[in-house]
Amino acid sequence: MLTLRRRLIDWSLTGLLVLIPALVLRSSLSRGTPSGFDQALLRITAPLEAGVSWVVEGLGGLWSGYVALVSVERENTELRAENETLRKQLATMTRRAYDVAALEDLATVKKRTPADTLGARVIGAPLSPQFRVLRIRIDRGEREIQYNMPVITSAGAVGTIGTVYGDYADVKLISDPGSKIDVVVSRTGNRGTLVGLGRPDSYACKIDALEHQTAPEAKAQLGDEIVTSGKNGPFPPGIAIGKIGKLSGDNGLFQEVEVDPAVDVSRAGAVMVLLAPPPPPDPDGKIKKKSDPAFGGKPQ
Repeated sequence: MLTLRRRLIDWSLTGLLVLIPALVLRSSLSRGTPSGFDQALLRITAPLEAGVSWVVEGLGGLWSGYVALVSVERENTELRAENETLRKQLATMTRRAYDVAALEDLATVKKRTPADTLGARVIGAPLSPQFRVLRIRIDRGEREIQYNMPVITSAGAVGTIGTVYGDYADVKLISDPGSKIDVVVSRTGNRGTLVGLGRPDSYACKIDALEHQTAPEAKAQLGDEIVTSGKNGPFPPGIAIGKIGKLSGDNGLFQEVEVDPAVDVSRAGAVMVLLAPPPPPDPDGKIKKKSDPAFGGKPQ
């Protein structure tokens, strides 16, 4: 009995579900003035139709938004990949420009240095906690260079070859406390020994005992240029060291001064190693000689 009643209810509901859409479709498609039944049916089903339409439109909007977000994310991924490629290209071009500038600097040094030289690229520069370069490492090794060879740039002296190992070498800077170079004041000709101060926050050097005469003009002054003397060391004469930045003391015979190096080693990309000192000047180079008469004859 219960089963039969349940079947009747199911059949009735199924019939209604089929009949109602059919009646709504007939009422919507009817022409002319709708009958009272059609009007009542449309009045009842209109809110339901509006709700269904709102749900469908909402789902459609969500789907469109999802598709748009997927498209935007894909575009962002492509833009990020393109930006990364452009950054790499910019880094490569910057490095090439830096290398070109370093090569031009080496060419300048080579042109104006009569000594045998060898170019080297700086591949390392350990820093102090105050971001000062402690030494530089170059890509030349024991088969090409030796200990204590001078190292320069177009601006002046950098230091000397310190440790050589394999295909590489470390350069001891002129600001290192173990560095000693015989120097001279260009303006006065007074000599002294340049010693590195080894400060972690600067590249300053000092000349402990700079000789001078009693005349005021013979004393070192701020801004005086210091160059190598070419004596008691590997550097040839005339290589720029720096300028006097501080006058520390004067005992009447000697002055104590601090020197600011000419070379900013933090920006050095390439250096030149002097393999041998330049040849001494020809003492007869400026003397004009008369040619000997040919075949022992005398000019008439």
